[in-house]
This record gives sequence, C-alpha cells and structure tokens, in this order.
Amino acid sequence: MAVYTPKPWPRVVITGMGAVSNLGHDAAATWAGMREGRLGISLIEGEDFAAHNDRWTVRVGGQIKNWTIGSFIDGREAKRLDRFAQLGMAAAHEAVTRSGVDFAKENPERCGVIVGSGVGGIRTIEEGCGVMLAKGPDRLSPFTVPRLMVNAATGNISILYGLQGPATAHATACASSGHAIGDAVDVLRSGRADVMIAGGAEAAVSPLCLGAFMTMRAMSTQTDPAKASRPFDRERDGFVLSEGGAMMVLETEAHAKARGAMILAEIVGHGNSSDATHITAPDAAGRGAARSMKWALENAGLNADQIAYVNAHGTSTPLGDKAEVEAVLSVFGSYARKSAGGRLLMSSTKSMHGHALGASGALETIACVHAVKDGIVAPTINLHNPDDGFDLDFVPHHARERRVQYAMNNTFGFGGHNVTLVIGRYEG
Repeated sequence: MAVYTPKPWPRVVITGMGAVSNLGHDAAATWAGMREGRLGISLIEGEDFAAHNDRWTVRVGGQIKNWTIGSFIDGREAKRLDRFAQLGMAAAHEAVTRSGVDFAKENPERCGVIVGSGVGGIRTIEEGCGVMLAKGPDRLSPFTVPRLMVNAATGNISILYGLQGPATAHATACASSGHAIGDAVDVLRSGRADVMIAGGAEAAVSPLCLGAFMTMRAMSTQTDPAKASRPFDRERDGFVLSEGGAMMVLETEAHAKARGAMILAEIVGHGNSSDATHITAPDAAGRGAARSMKWALENAGLNADQIAYVNAHGTSTPLGDKAEVEAVLSVFGSYARKSAGGRLLMSSTKSMHGHALGASGALETIACVHAVKDGIVAPTINLHNPDDGFDLDFVPHHARERRVQYAMNNTFGFGGHNVTLVIGRYEG
C-alpha cells in the first residue's frame, strides 16, 4: 500500500463540489449519470439552429435541457449574465452549500476564486453581432461587455460571496478548468488563501461555435447520439460539443479541519506543459501530455504504479485519442498494458457527456473524486472496437468497483496546453 508523504507545503483538500451538466443538474446527479453509463448526448434542439438547416453536417450535441439558474440570485441579475456564467455560478453555489463554508465568518482577503472557460460569453457575442448588423451600434445592450468577458464567472462569483482574495480566470481552451484548479492549489499551498473556489463553465453549444468546429472537421457527423462520442473506438470520427459547469471548494487541510468540514478528497499534485508543435493538433507522440503527467507525479511525490485510475481527456478524435494513448503508455509502461496484465484503468466520461471544452476538466474531477472516495470507476461507453495498439483497459460499457488510492485527470487543449491533476483518497 502506497503511503502519502506530506510535502513542505499545506495539504489541499476538496470539501464541496457542484455541477450542472447534461447528465444532471447537480453534482450528485452528474456523478450518477457517469456511474450508470447514461448518455447525455442528444439531437441538437433550438430555433437558433434552424437557419441553414440543410447545411449543418453536425446534428448531435450535449445540451443541458430544462434547467434554470434557481432562486439564489435575483432574476433580473440572472438575465444580465451569459449562460456560461449562470452555469458557473450555479455550480459554485452548490459547491459552497455542500462544503458548509460560511464566507460571512471568513476573512474575505483569504478567500478567492479561479474559473476557466474556453470561449466565455460566446452566446452574448452572437446576439450582439445580430443586433449590431440589424439595428446599429446604439442598440447594443450596455451589459454586452460584462456578459461576454471570459472572467465574468470569476467576477460574479467573487461578488456573490464577497471574496477579496486571489481572483483570476483561465482561457486555455479545453485545459481551462484544469489550469484553474491547479493554480488554486498553488495559491493555497503558498499560504495566500485559506479557501478557493475553482472550476470551469462553458455554454458553447451555439451556432457560431458549432459551425466553426464543424468547418474544422473536428466534430462527429453521426446522426445517432449513441454512436457519436466513442473515445478510443476505431470508428470514432470526432468530438461532440457540450456545455456545463463544475466547481470545487478547495481548502488547506488545517482550515477544513478547524471548521469541522467533511473532506471528500485531496489534490496531491498537478502538472502542466505545452506541446509547442501545432495550434490545434496534438503532438502525435503525446510527448507534451507525457510531460504533464510525469510532472504531476513528481509534484505529488508518487510513482506511476501508484495511480490506479486515469480519467482520460479522451475526446473521440482520431488524432487526440491516439496521442493520449501513446502518452499514457510511455509514462506507465507495462503497468498500463492490458496484454501484459497491467492494472491501470483508464476511461473517458466524455463518451457520456461529450466535450464541454473549458469545463471538462472540472466535470471529470468529480469522477476522480468519487473513484477515490467510493471505489467506483466510471466507464467508457460506446466502445466496441478499440483501435489498433490501444493496449489499455478502458473500462468499457459498465462502471467497475476498484479500490483507488490515487486517480489522475488529464485535460488537453488547443494551443498545445496539457494539464494533469492527481486526486488522492483522504486519510487524515
């Protein structure tokens, strides 16, 4: 049994989680969907997509349906927020509520927030362009800029709770929320804060965003939702765009213990790197992703064979999945190879909820927390024929019980950004 050796910095723990996704409107329902292998992807709906209907080659997406932000914020204020910020604020509200932290009793200068988003207020940008072209610049809403800003979620969450400590926003494409969580860990380790809210929010299922990815030929063109997102399958043909929000309340262990908080898990390490090869395509050999994983292990003080589960970036793109498999095999060696009796498990929950861009890393951290806390690894659904050379146990179709001491979460993004988090079972 691996024993965690404390580092010369404060331990960072997770005391609350919140989420809004196409699998469920809170963290518990989102995890239940992952655990059950439920599909949250469906045919895209909405009047926004009716124009040029015959020219859409992408028909499926991970829309969140029948959801409203709730009563914790005034309705008029909610209308002044882009959907991505609404998702982020709702997830943050749930995380804070479940953590039990009372910010009225905290020093506001020692509490902060970091939120990642790949495209921020893309819906507001679309709406503003429509008004501009149809009616002129003087008819634009004065709330256009504060709605479209990528840092709008961070700013509004800090205002909601009066948090006056470190507050930043990340826009590193699909790696955004991984960067946000990793940076929040460093803020807590450095002693600059006691409590941080960190995660990601994205509402990118919009005509502009969908069309742009479609013309890149990065997305699945399947018309059957059950066949669209199938990471690691040889018939995969692209990712499925989705939306969502997920947030964590992170605290130093000492602060969480002092207030009697229930600790869900610990973030024991993280790493990030750059491919520096191409603005959209990953390094074919997965070298940048491998560096991210190696540095996360070094930061955590762990060996590769101490990781029981990897939550893969696993977007279902031909190039991305192959590069990630190459990276994992290079880092974990025979311990990962299924043919050699390797014990490592790796799955992609994007097979169920699709790719929520900058929010994905935070959503998938929920799966890692439950893996270490509950001993259940979420499956990769829709995987029928693993591609050649993909010699890993992808936990196909059904969740699996497994004692997990440490789990790894990979998130990679356009621009060559790679982020890896290592989540540990908390044994204080």
